[in-house]
Amino acid sequence: MPSMNRPMRRTRLGLLSLLALLTGAPSPTWAQAPAALKNQAKAAAAKAQAKTAQTPQTQELSDALKAPRPKGGEYFGLYLMDKKVGWFFTDLTVLPGNKAQSINELIFKAQVGTRVSERVHREVRVYEAKPGGKLLSFTVTQRGDGGDNELVGTVTGDSLRVVRKRPGQPDEMLKPMPLPKETVEDADQARVALLRGQKVEGVALDGTDLEGYRTVTTVEAPEEQVLGGVKVKLSRVSTLSDKEKVPVAAFLTTDGKMVRVDFGQTMQARAESESVAKRMDLVEVFGLTRVVLPKPLPAKAREVPGQVKLVMKNLPEKFQQDTYRQKYQRLPDGRVEVTLIAAPPSPKGRVARPVADPDGGENLKSTLAVEADAAAIKAQAKSIIREEKDAYTAARMLSAWVYSNLQKDYGASADRATDVLRQKKGDCTEHSLLTVAMLRASGIPARRVDGVIYMVNSDGVPALYWHEWVEAYVGEWTQLDPTFNQPVADATHFYVGYEGNAEITPLIGSLQVTDVK
Repeated sequence: MPSMNRPMRRTRLGLLSLLALLTGAPSPTWAQAPAALKNQAKAAAAKAQAKTAQTPQTQELSDALKAPRPKGGEYFGLYLMDKKVGWFFTDLTVLPGNKAQSINELIFKAQVGTRVSERVHREVRVYEAKPGGKLLSFTVTQRGDGGDNELVGTVTGDSLRVVRKRPGQPDEMLKPMPLPKETVEDADQARVALLRGQKVEGVALDGTDLEGYRTVTTVEAPEEQVLGGVKVKLSRVSTLSDKEKVPVAAFLTTDGKMVRVDFGQTMQARAESESVAKRMDLVEVFGLTRVVLPKPLPAKAREVPGQVKLVMKNLPEKFQQDTYRQKYQRLPDGRVEVTLIAAPPSPKGRVARPVADPDGGENLKSTLAVEADAAAIKAQAKSIIREEKDAYTAARMLSAWVYSNLQKDYGASADRATDVLRQKKGDCTEHSLLTVAMLRASGIPARRVDGVIYMVNSDGVPALYWHEWVEAYVGEWTQLDPTFNQPVADATHFYVGYEGNAEITPLIGSLQVTDVK
């Protein structure tokens, strides 16, 4: 169990991004392939078509199934800052009855404090095998960190029906959802683009939130690399998802084998044999991903009101947006000085609940994870705040209840608010998830915040560790930290994004703090 003196940020940051791009969703693609590569792809396609003609098919196969790929699927080792933290397997095959099946499985394993955390995520999807073939069904299975959970989806008539299954719990039929727009080509956009020699666009149904996201794959200039001591030319392709918003570069051989995928500068997937892929390092991720400071933060950083200044290096310009808590000043040498500010919301700005969402309702939604409409969530929130009308007072009451009633336990993670409420234990993500769900259930717009928080761990090194807390709209935005019982998150919190925003993953291992003021 990790020390209670450190943030318990679940180290899933970026892994679900990888999952959405490579496991059960579009893979990186080519376009504008070199002439030789196009000719080879066309020859392979013609061979596949000839083979198909000899089998009892009643319709043409999708390009996703015609394209060449390694037989039996592909295994990859997953590396974070050159340390192996997991592996994944992916395959796409033809089934009898003019159907196709994609199988994608990811295993993540790392040491967090004194415990070993392991997450298994497996997706099986079935499509029509014809060009533009529809997604017909899927099974998403998750075990380990985050809780055991299975989603079984089936297209029925004009809607998608999903059943959620959990050990020891009755099966739950979710509300009917719109038909998914994902097609069989979206199961392997990379090889489809190679076969067609052009950019590919599609929609991927995310296996974690069941929302559809536009995904585009394009080709970049090929590169020469050394594989097994031999210099070879590889196609370099790029994928961009509207959810992840992080360009992912993949490198492929002329016969359709994907040899490497780069997720920014610090995360990488490498093609390996099954036995090598499953051989993992035991990495202590808190120490690996922390941002070491040149000196401790001053005491004023923990005061409310309070503030502190950090001089940062390698912070991309898109993150340098002034907010009510963070102000940026660019320095001549390319670094940036950020002022972190903590203050309670103005009494004059506070309003009674229910509160209108300034973002049009997004921060009041009930989702697969933030189950604000669940009866248990609503009942618990009401029992805490009762008839309290002031939104900020109610928000503080909910946050304080979560702090007092959730056991700090990394090994009891859960990805659904109702599971957190039932278990009453978890790390910072569970504290934030349950708080946000109850805030929304109480008519208070809220969202989970990702960033880093200041800690001096047992080794005595002052550093920023990845963490998650809460932002609520109570007439103006304010931040609370239910993990540490802070009704105003102090100035040791540096925000970089919101939960599920993979844009922050390139900061891991890259962001540096050169001075503290």
